[in-house]
Amino acid sequence: MVLCLFGLCLAQSKGPRKHTRKKTTDQRVYLLHADKLHYDQMGGNTPGAQVLNGHVSFRHNGATLTCDSAYFYEESNSFEAFGHVKMKQGDTLSLVSDYAYYDGDDQMAHARHNVLLTHRGSKLYTDSLDYDRLYSIGNFFEGGKLIDKKNVLTSDWGEYNTETRQAVFNYSVNLKNPKFLLKTDTLHYDTRTGMAHIVGPSTITSDESVVYSAEGYYNTNNDQMRLYGRSTVVNKEKDITGDSLFYDEKTGISRGYKDVVYNDRANQNRMTCDYFWYNEKTGEGLATDNPTLIDYSQKDTLYVHSDTMKIQTFFIETDSVYRKIHCYWKVRAYRRDGQAVCDSMVYNTKDSCMTMYRDPIVWSDNRQLLGEKIEVFVKDSTIERGHVIGQALSVELLPDGEHYNQIASSEMYAYFRDGEMYRSDAIGNVQTVYYPVDEKDSSLMALNYLETDTMRMYVEHRQMQKIWAVASQATAYPISQIPPDKKELPNFAWFDYIRPLNKDDIYEWRGKKGGTEIKNIKRHEAPLQHISGGKLTTRKEE
Repeated sequence: MVLCLFGLCLAQSKGPRKHTRKKTTDQRVYLLHADKLHYDQMGGNTPGAQVLNGHVSFRHNGATLTCDSAYFYEESNSFEAFGHVKMKQGDTLSLVSDYAYYDGDDQMAHARHNVLLTHRGSKLYTDSLDYDRLYSIGNFFEGGKLIDKKNVLTSDWGEYNTETRQAVFNYSVNLKNPKFLLKTDTLHYDTRTGMAHIVGPSTITSDESVVYSAEGYYNTNNDQMRLYGRSTVVNKEKDITGDSLFYDEKTGISRGYKDVVYNDRANQNRMTCDYFWYNEKTGEGLATDNPTLIDYSQKDTLYVHSDTMKIQTFFIETDSVYRKIHCYWKVRAYRRDGQAVCDSMVYNTKDSCMTMYRDPIVWSDNRQLLGEKIEVFVKDSTIERGHVIGQALSVELLPDGEHYNQIASSEMYAYFRDGEMYRSDAIGNVQTVYYPVDEKDSSLMALNYLETDTMRMYVEHRQMQKIWAVASQATAYPISQIPPDKKELPNFAWFDYIRPLNKDDIYEWRGKKGGTEIKNIKRHEAPLQHISGGKLTTRKEE
């Protein structure tokens, strides 16, 4: 009795019970209309089916489906539709085909023959499509074509998500646009943004360029690309490869990061670096982070390294096009037959002139040449002449390894034939130290010291043949009686510790030792003039 009373009190304390209905989703397929209906319960080809003809329409879970005729399997909540089959879901999606089987329990439509899926302006054409309404995904597997704005995508297999509006295409994928053609085996495409995601080896071809990439993104609306995994952009006779590339086809600007290689096949040279910027429309470029220029247009390959390299192109759309390549700072260059070091360098293709500035030094075999500025002119990919301007010094180490032939002057000219020097001119305040060699035993005979204003030397097979000078003063010293102060000219210097030893040595900068730098000579300045009191005066007059 106590327990009963306790239970009654507890029930009264909770109050009257409220009966609420659970929310349910109507999953049944409803037949809305048919001109004719008969039921095939026992025999025929469709036992248990309602056979429908004429303006047939169904409704299921927010979607309507119409067709010419159908078999309706009410027990399995499914139907087969024939002729002008069309499923419509809201205002954004429709599915058209010649035949379809629809399973209401799985919310799966199997559309066959002349299938067209239309969604928010995008149209997917195929012959076989399975559309999963539960996950909003349509799969095709016998070839398909998606038309989105100006883009046409085709492949053997693929899927389209009507919720995210993203498509995945596999096998023989083509993305066609009036501006380009993309070929690949796997492609992800977003119809909202027009972004194509490349996830396999791909080729993008346009009028301006060809792109090779295995991973990246291409915005088809603005023609901008983000490419990864050693991608390459080819533009006519030039191409750029890098771990990461950013390319804008409208502006023609490329940016490469990490292990970038820029090839100029027309001029037979290559540039490597870790950052490269290039505008293919203007021909301007910039390379930083360990840039190296490799020129293989001549018999031997030239390697040049500096902190920064800059490319300028002039009159790019004309027959008068030419380029300038600026290298700065700490320039080091190596070739088997010649090496060079300077602070900055400019190469101009207009006159095929390479100009080296600020403490330039050039080596060839056992010869060294330096000055304030050095110009080298090239013709038909071989050196034609050189010009040393200001405090010119030429030094040749003799075979004994102890003595040097030396020439110092205000400026020097060197002339070459088939890559070998045949004549050299020294002009202005010429001083020379020269050791004649005995032809019999190759021993040094004496030291000839000469001073003149102009001197011309003729060389054959890299051996001095004749010297011509005007108004010269010369002194000869026997080898055993050479004064110590005459063995070397006042500005003599031998920079073998700076010279690049091989193509890998160009990356280690070694500057001149203190006190051996070329002295800066202050040039004559024109007197400043101005008008004072109606009279033209100079600073001296004041």
